[in-house]
Amino acid sequence: MAVALLLTAPLVSGAGRGVVLMFLASPLYMLHQIEEHTGDRFRTYVNRVVFGGVEALTVSDVLWINLPGVWGINLVAVYVAWLAGAAWGLAAAYLILVNGIAHLGMAARFRSYNPGLGTGALLFIPFGVAVALLVPASPGQHALALAIAVAVHAAIIVRVRANVAHAHGR
Repeated sequence: MAVALLLTAPLVSGAGRGVVLMFLASPLYMLHQIEEHTGDRFRTYVNRVVFGGVEALTVSDVLWINLPGVWGINLVAVYVAWLAGAAWGLAAAYLILVNGIAHLGMAARFRSYNPGLGTGALLFIPFGVAVALLVPASPGQHALALAIAVAVHAAIIVRVRANVAHAHGR
């Protein structure tokens, strides 16, 4: 699907550079998810390495994170960018940027590769920074986009901590 979306990108080019950039967030995320989730690698890594064998991240969690939390936000961001202006869709770029930084942070913390690190570092961070710089936006629009991205990641942390507490009978 990522390749199909990339091949259709020229069809949305008439909507303007900002809308195209928001559109590209979804296929880039899908490419990242190939590295991250093939063979259930990320969930297994988090549960084994980060949480020492506790099921902190379930298959259901991964679906809820990615379907509404990533693809849903990216879809809304494209429409908002198209209808109200590209700066209002910056949440897609910041979601990618925060995710890339999170992968780098995890790699530094555990001094090892984590599934998604390659695309996070090589695609997400440069793309997120480039979009944030290329799309004219007010400080408030940048702050809103960053707040949405941080809120998504914070919700993941809250869910994971609840799963860990449940596993430990708390």
